[in-house]
Amino acid sequence: MSLPKQVRLVEVGPRDGLQNEQQPISVADKVRLVDDLSAAGLSYIEVGSFVSPKWVPQMAGSAEVFAQIQQKPGVTYAALTPNMKGLEAAIEAGVKEVAVFGAASEAFSQKNINCSIAESLARFAPLMEAAREQDIRVRGYVSCVLGCPYEGEVAPAKVAEVARELYAMGCYEVSLGDTIGTGTPGKTRTLFDTVARELPRERLAGHFHDTYGQALANIYASLLEGIAVFDSSVAGLGGCPYAKGASGNVASEDVLYMFNGLDIATGIDLDALIAAGQRISQLLGRANGSRVARARQAG
Repeated sequence: MSLPKQVRLVEVGPRDGLQNEQQPISVADKVRLVDDLSAAGLSYIEVGSFVSPKWVPQMAGSAEVFAQIQQKPGVTYAALTPNMKGLEAAIEAGVKEVAVFGAASEAFSQKNINCSIAESLARFAPLMEAAREQDIRVRGYVSCVLGCPYEGEVAPAKVAEVARELYAMGCYEVSLGDTIGTGTPGKTRTLFDTVARELPRERLAGHFHDTYGQALANIYASLLEGIAVFDSSVAGLGGCPYAKGASGNVASEDVLYMFNGLDIATGIDLDALIAAGQRISQLLGRANGSRVARARQAG
């Protein structure tokens, strides 16, 4: 299969990235990050999450962030809404697209959201109906698609089953997440080949963590499978607070550098993206997780 001519990057740094940080982050700093990403040309930004601050303290203030960001025409500003309460808060904040998540691992589902996979999907039914009534698009995530910190290997058929359910419920796109980063290119291709028997490839996306240094290789393998949407996080921020070993998302800068080298269009300015990553990394007092950004700085 030939490589796609154009791909869409889903920037998850402001949500999936910042949720795992230890220090408090102000609303103003979150707004600046989102605005920097908009200015860099990202067409899809996951801004925050409407979830209890008790469980994810860094996502407090998501409504204020949505109210203050400079929303550019043609850019999707989305939020994670794990339940009806979250969706209602997102609607009140004027959010037009939300995301829900399930897991391909029973143990991970219990650890992450305290219920079985079947129970988690059943909970989404009223949320999906309410979203339809409000003309809000819903994107789905499936966690632990290439390995689980509690169960080990995860069968591609199980991933396909969960993805099929999310798609059937009304998720227009389903992102498959290698939560702990143990996937390799061959397993990635097998995964997408298996899941694509249940829903169209153009409705699938990849979300890869770089824990084992395999993320870019897995993204390339996904391109070969006809996948043209990928989640990434500026400066490699983030991970999952409930997944041991989920050390960080693949850096958006590194993914973009690879796509540029493959002549795959994204509409994103690499220099502006690097600057956004440097700024948030300095603010957080941490090393920039992007190899491309570090190499540019060293050069």
